[in-house]
Amino acid sequence: MEEVQGKVTVAPPVLTTIVRQTTLEQRGVNRLGVLPAKMRGLRAGSALEEGILVGVTDEGVRVEVHVVADAGTNVLKLGEALQTAITRALEEMIGMSVTAVDVYVDDVARADLKAE
Repeated sequence: MEEVQGKVTVAPPVLTTIVRQTTLEQRGVNRLGVLPAKMRGLRAGSALEEGILVGVTDEGVRVEVHVVADAGTNVLKLGEALQTAITRALEEMIGMSVTAVDVYVDDVARADLKAE
């Protein structure tokens, strides 16, 4: 097979889409949270979406994700599962190194209120 010359560029919003879908598929996530007001200004090389900030540097991808957990969820295990799932998704789908996945559980949803 012949090697193709050129480059592949992935727009930062693609990264946030992958993070969003991976996060919302995780058992125990009720919905995305809201980034604190101080984080809402875009940083250079970053993409921002509801509850998600993704930054790209020479070292790799850094992710910050804010979630609301389902009632009764072990939030420590949820955070670790999200770190693993998000890292795996980005590395497998984009082929980029992930330097950090910071998970913030901003709240726990009431048991009688499930996000639709």
